[in-house]
Amino acid sequence: MLILAIMLVFLVLGCVMDSMAIILIFVPLFAPIVVAQGFDLVWFGIIVIVVTEIALITPPVGMNVFVLKAVLPEVPVVRIFRGLVPFIAADVLRLAALIAFPAITLWLGSTIG
Repeated sequence: MLILAIMLVFLVLGCVMDSMAIILIFVPLFAPIVVAQGFDLVWFGIIVIVVTEIALITPPVGMNVFVLKAVLPEVPVVRIFRGLVPFIAADVLRLAALIAFPAITLWLGSTIG
């Protein structure tokens, strides 16, 4: 539940803040809590990056959407956001899988060492 609450905070903040600001401000606040609960910091870092990726395409701020709007000025922003719905859904499913099965994120690193 703790990780879900933290991810919800990141998703809500991602709708109104820049992703780099979210990472720089809130990861130092949440990392000690995550470590105290026994979670791996590499896993947490990957989860944070996935959540901020989702935040970059969610309304109302969606920084990547406005980059796309600058490249394609004739396409309305509403149409761009509508086109992103399947991608947001796929990203949320990916995030759920990474949270439910932490071994997915840590598998490759364990094969190297």
